[in-house]
Amino acid sequence: MENFTFYSPTYFVFGKGTENEAGQYVKKYGGHKVLIHYGGGSVKRSGLLDRVKASLDAAGIAHVELGGVQPNPKSTLVYEGIELARKENVDFLLPIGGGSVIDSAKAIAFGALYDGDFWDFYCGKQGTVTKALPVGAITTLAASGSESSTDSVVTYVAEDGKQYKRCADGDILRPVFAIMNPELLFTLPPYQTASGITDIISHCLERYFTKTPEVEITDRMLEAVMLTMLKEGKRVMDEPDNYAARANIMWAATVAMNGITGVGRAADWGTHHMENELSTSYGCSHGAGLAILTPAWMTYAMNIDVMRFAQFATRVCGCQMNFAHPEVTAKEGIEFMRSFFKSIGMPGSISEIGGKDEDLAGLAENMFHGAPNHGNFVKLTPQIAEEIYRLAL
Repeated sequence: MENFTFYSPTYFVFGKGTENEAGQYVKKYGGHKVLIHYGGGSVKRSGLLDRVKASLDAAGIAHVELGGVQPNPKSTLVYEGIELARKENVDFLLPIGGGSVIDSAKAIAFGALYDGDFWDFYCGKQGTVTKALPVGAITTLAASGSESSTDSVVTYVAEDGKQYKRCADGDILRPVFAIMNPELLFTLPPYQTASGITDIISHCLERYFTKTPEVEITDRMLEAVMLTMLKEGKRVMDEPDNYAARANIMWAATVAMNGITGVGRAADWGTHHMENELSTSYGCSHGAGLAILTPAWMTYAMNIDVMRFAQFATRVCGCQMNFAHPEVTAKEGIEFMRSFFKSIGMPGSISEIGGKDEDLAGLAENMFHGAPNHGNFVKLTPQIAEEIYRLAL
């Protein structure tokens, strides 16, 4: 195990009706004027936005709002939010939504205090974010874990129309509180639910496949989260109103991404970086892209450490260990995951989402534009990335 530091100060408010407590927690963490940030009309149609505003009003918290966040949040709305936050002297961000909304709010939170272009922290001109307005979060999707992570993923829309999806990070970006009511997930479309399940599993796999030795405690924690997702993922697809299944999945999303399962070990993240190009180019959900790429990446990476893949297959997928030929067991684990993703309605190939062979070199090239380093377990090059894309075609 490697040396590490770990600091995760988010205050979690979990359970039924907790969105009605938003005002008191904004007040607790020093907010006086809030920018409420959200996506489409579902927060309005469901009455969630009205309940949150009523809670803020009851606590004497002034508020303005900015909707319109899209999946894979765009820089254009972030710039608009930064301008609004400065104009209205906002001192607190309150996103209501999934990872896209929370990530967009984080970008606004530090962009409002930064003299330059907020994109500097995503494209590598600036390092870690160290100054930001406080962010609280009301989650409506179990997937990204952004409600307690240090990360913010935003898509930059360039003047020539090209788009680049990149990540900024910093401890200051962890929300100070996260309100998590599993009931808010009941009305999610099956595709979104399945995308979230896939994203959670992928967050575990990105950490699980490591070259760091002697990490048994986090191995077991990651395995526990993945086993939970395999069980509850199937259950919630059949029973979307199952509170217990939704609750377990919602908390799994947080545990998978708040850092506790990744301490002391090198993570990979190459699959996530490769997926950024799929969701940007073809408009699929992040989870759908991960469902396509994860088995392909595993197939490419398997021979780097066959025994780790065999361990995953036996401990998580329930495969029987073939001690004479561990590669057989490793391949069974990969096929198990491919079948699981398919069983919950995720696509299995790039061609299913509209991709063609002639696209692959461009995907790999765009991935390395302004971002030269990808992967750890597999050190990606444009050539290797293209080969994995081809395995996923």
